[in-house]
Amino acid sequence: MRVFVLLALTASAATGPYFVEEGLKAGLKDIFFCGDDQQKNYIVETLGTGVALVDFDNDGLLDVFAVTASRLEGFPAGTEPVNHLYRNKGNRTFEDVSRKAGVARSGWGQGVCAGDIDNDGFTDLYVSYWGSDVMYRNRGDGTFEDVTPPSIGSRWGTGCAFLDYDHDGRLDLVVANYVDFDLKNTPRPDGPKPCQWKNEKVMCGPQGLKPGLNRLWHNESVSGKIRFADVSKQAGIEKPGPHYGLSVTTLDYDRDGWPDIYVAVDSQASLVYHNKHDGTFEETALEAGIALSEDGREQAGMGTAVADYDGDGWPDLVKTNFIDDLPNLYRNNRDGSFSEATVKAGLGKYTQFLGWGAGFVDYDNDGWPDIFMVNGHVYPGVKTGEYRQRRILYRNGGAGNFSDVSPDAGAAVMQKTSARGLAVGDYDNDGRPDLLISNMNERLSLLHNTLAAGKSVTLKLVGHQTNRSAIGAVATLTVGKRTLSGEVRSGSTFMSQSDFRLQFGLGGADQAEAVRIQWPGGKIENIGALPAGQVVTIEEGRGVTAKAAYTK
Repeated sequence: MRVFVLLALTASAATGPYFVEEGLKAGLKDIFFCGDDQQKNYIVETLGTGVALVDFDNDGLLDVFAVTASRLEGFPAGTEPVNHLYRNKGNRTFEDVSRKAGVARSGWGQGVCAGDIDNDGFTDLYVSYWGSDVMYRNRGDGTFEDVTPPSIGSRWGTGCAFLDYDHDGRLDLVVANYVDFDLKNTPRPDGPKPCQWKNEKVMCGPQGLKPGLNRLWHNESVSGKIRFADVSKQAGIEKPGPHYGLSVTTLDYDRDGWPDIYVAVDSQASLVYHNKHDGTFEETALEAGIALSEDGREQAGMGTAVADYDGDGWPDLVKTNFIDDLPNLYRNNRDGSFSEATVKAGLGKYTQFLGWGAGFVDYDNDGWPDIFMVNGHVYPGVKTGEYRQRRILYRNGGAGNFSDVSPDAGAAVMQKTSARGLAVGDYDNDGRPDLLISNMNERLSLLHNTLAAGKSVTLKLVGHQTNRSAIGAVATLTVGKRTLSGEVRSGSTFMSQSDFRLQFGLGGADQAEAVRIQWPGGKIENIGALPAGQVVTIEEGRGVTAKAAYTK
């Protein structure tokens, strides 16, 4: 139950708007392509692309990396769309540094995830493709170099995440693969053997097409030489067989100190790889209760996100699905299993949305993680269902219940696009989380949070004995009678990367009375009280090493 000081936020939260669209004003002016919006003849034209909020130059400001795909008919030579890196200038605007940084690559891009693969203190990037994925090492001078391991090969990579699954201090990599796709042998809607959806001719897939195999690469880099070995088979990642893998989210769902891997799967049961602490994984999604719908159906899983939405200290899971279905909200039972809470929690209202990126975001800083979802259809020409769909903002009521507050949130939330990727982060360091969205064949959307609500504190965790990105670290804050928790992770939402920093809404509290950090590998570090209104850097074994007040 919310205490009185949190209840006082309700009145201000009802005034709106909560978010204002600032993408074009901020300088995010480029169009990001994925097929044609008038007709989708093949499934590769439907997934869209991911986005990332990362501080690539270590200036304390979140920069934007956005992936583009292409069109099957191509572009005139010299006009091909490329991935873009926008540097944050510190005044709520960005400058395009893509070519200078060496990441302006064309091709059929899909997703992006981030992590410090060589522990040099600079964030590196991995970009998945229909084709050959690319790994970029951050040189630390504003440029990147392609260090793609030869073992990556050509596949249809989608979601990805870095994690230190064996606690050796180096970040490993997991990548979902979608379809073993072949243009020549895939039927078209205007061909002799078209596929149908609600009696209309549409592109085919994924059902009927050959699924892909998820991959795990072990980081074996030494002395600055980047090397990753494919350990998918021996680690047990291949054992469940081919699947239509999309989003990848890492989480320690049983709180045993070892990172597990959840993969949202399209048109099949989703997967969770439980870490066995010996370099191998066991697939246990059915036993854990997060493979199927509550009534036992396979679903078309798209985006995923993790947070402790009910305040019991254990990570819960949300997943978006295809149209004519509900999303999933899985509540952690604290015994290695989950129970579906979708309808009970208030997420059972809509079936007309086709969900993609999903994120837990405490937009009003009241200490209860809210849920934001982006939507958009895959069939632009059909008569049933809107191709461009609005976003949804669910407010967490603090008692295990959510309510749709999208109309109050403003036109930026209610805007209709065919959206895909989503990243969450405070790009202007004002203590309020913002939202970055990729839209099919449109500009990026940057939703600036303008809500004057609760206080917050932001933690930037830096590893030393463990990986420098501190991926897998869990922070626990004591605020009055409540306990708040968050985990640093790579990947998640839908083929996208959110801010590594952990932002905690404190409601009306002036401080977190105590902070506890569990670093990857199990080391516990206790920090004293931290006042609200600042970004605090905590380094493993060194405590608080820097503080910066929020911007006004």
